[in-house]
Amino acid sequence: MPTVRVSAIISGLVQGVNYRTFIQYRAIELGLVGYVRNRADGSVEIVAEGARETLERLIDAARRGPPSARVENVDAQWDEANDEFSRFEIRY
Repeated sequence: MPTVRVSAIISGLVQGVNYRTFIQYRAIELGLVGYVRNRADGSVEIVAEGARETLERLIDAARRGPPSARVENVDAQWDEANDEFSRFEIRY
């Protein structure tokens, strides 16, 4: 199955609420590689690679977030994978 990349910016109350840990756990559970990180503007960025339908499951989880988060918007862009990741990590 071909791999693709999704790059997503999530806005709302998504920092300081365990959002990155929630995403990392879900991505690892789904067997995806890439990263999640906070952005200076208060949003969170996700870059992940894997099978399209598996990435769609991650984006569905990103729309929900952990119970303490309040996701307002998820802007996802799709592209070809470039296989630069070997695991899924939180970046600081």
